[in-house]
Amino acid sequence: QVQLVESGGGLVQPGGSLRLSCAASGSIFSIYHMGWYRQAPGNQRELVASISGDGRANYADSVLGRFTISGDAAKYTVYLQMNNLKPEDTAVYFCNIRSSYRGENYWGQGTQVTVGS
Repeated sequence: QVQLVESGGGLVQPGGSLRLSCAASGSIFSIYHMGWYRQAPGNQRELVASISGDGRANYADSVLGRFTISGDAAKYTVYLQMNNLKPEDTAVYFCNIRSSYRGENYWGQGTQVTVGS
């Protein structure tokens, strides 16, 4: 069973930066979606950013201009560069990779991002 392993979360001051990384433990074929989602206490999980198999990126309005997603489907990795972080960005961030091969849908275990002084 393929697992997604995330890293890069932590505590950062407002205005700071973090880079999240996500790597699959095995091969994933026919990837069509790689994304980052987040969930704050009491809130539903929401899309932060995603990138399609052909490289098109999509961002939540709240992070547009501050976050950048990148990924390499051939290496089963996806990254999220987060700049100018705000307290409202505090959440658990989850990596997601979807494949058209048997409808596979993988989630990481989540990494905590806390923005505060």
